[in-house]
Amino acid sequence: MRIAPLILALLSSRLIAGSEALTYRTVDALGGLTFNQPLALAEIPGEKDRLLVLEKNGTVQLVTGLSENKPSKRIFFDITQPRDGKFESGGECGLLGLAVHPRFAENHEVYVYYSLKIGGKLHQRVSRFKTSASDPWLVDTASEQPLISQLDPASNHNGGDVHFGPDGYLYFSCGDGGAANDSFDHGGHIDKGFFAAIFRIDVDRRPGNRRPNADIAVHTDAKGEALYAIPADNPFAQTTTHRGKPVDGAKLRTETWATGLRNAWRFAYDSESRTWMTGDVGQNLIEEVDVVEAGKDYGWPVREGRQAFGKATAIPGLAEPLCDYDRKLGASVTGGIIYRGKALPELVGAYIFGDFASGRIFSVQPEQVGSLKTIAKEPNSVVSFGTNPADGELLFCNMGAGKVLKLTR
Repeated sequence: MRIAPLILALLSSRLIAGSEALTYRTVDALGGLTFNQPLALAEIPGEKDRLLVLEKNGTVQLVTGLSENKPSKRIFFDITQPRDGKFESGGECGLLGLAVHPRFAENHEVYVYYSLKIGGKLHQRVSRFKTSASDPWLVDTASEQPLISQLDPASNHNGGDVHFGPDGYLYFSCGDGGAANDSFDHGGHIDKGFFAAIFRIDVDRRPGNRRPNADIAVHTDAKGEALYAIPADNPFAQTTTHRGKPVDGAKLRTETWATGLRNAWRFAYDSESRTWMTGDVGQNLIEEVDVVEAGKDYGWPVREGRQAFGKATAIPGLAEPLCDYDRKLGASVTGGIIYRGKALPELVGAYIFGDFASGRIFSVQPEQVGSLKTIAKEPNSVVSFGTNPADGELLFCNMGAGKVLKLTR
């Protein structure tokens, strides 16, 4: 994601304005409710009438009344005062992702990815929280247990999406550390911290799963043990070489699930097709969408989309993107979801995603290369997609407008 200055965003919207024949338009989805820079949506397992809307400034709103189409909101979470640092919301930082534990009704756990400064240095953190004993719909900020706090060399390319998979494990994305051109040389490595990948961890520490390698970024309990485990079938857990070079076994991030991603901005799982998909933000020419599979390498910084990046030497075995597009269509991809609603049956099975800079909303068939279409358009600031738990319809956030929207003909 690139949070462009307002002037750049306005110029972008003027440049793409024209006579495109769009099939759908966007309309308000939550009864006129407005939010402070809505950045993501999260469902609560088993709840059809409740939806969480993350606000970039560090708060989360609980929206209720969805089933009766009379939505209202109340505060669910305020993370703006971490006890060991200072919350950071500038640029591409902030409260970036949240996932509710599949057994939330039993353990009351939520997991978040957010930015903070510790001792004046920027970090990206994955933490566990619990709801209050007196109010099951309010997170107790004092309950925080950090799992990972990664020192971040630059404020952009932070990833930050968080989801529980069908296996009950927690997946989260991290960018390449920021700046440009993979300045910190993270993209081609799996032994240099939590960067440029999607990671997978066991927050329940199930029997048979191993401990992660020690690292300053990994928090430990009173016994010195990490607060999560590594799923036994994580694809890089036994890796000794990567891209033809030896891996430092002591520093290997066994949490890695898929690698070579510059900045996986919004990924999601589709239960019907059993498919993970993501948008991966490009450097300055190409944006891409990937079908994500365990153990695959998506090529950054060797490639940008399907083409070689700079003077990079080709590496065999890199995964091909489902689709990519150039600056004529946008400049910062936002990953979406596969549509499974009923209101627009012609879209069922299509992957719907967007572009932050141009505001375009696209469809592409996950098994049909070259099927990319622009189907709707916002001025800009399309930052995430999700589902209305009451009716299964697609929702998306326009951060600049402060709205959660949906598609209609």
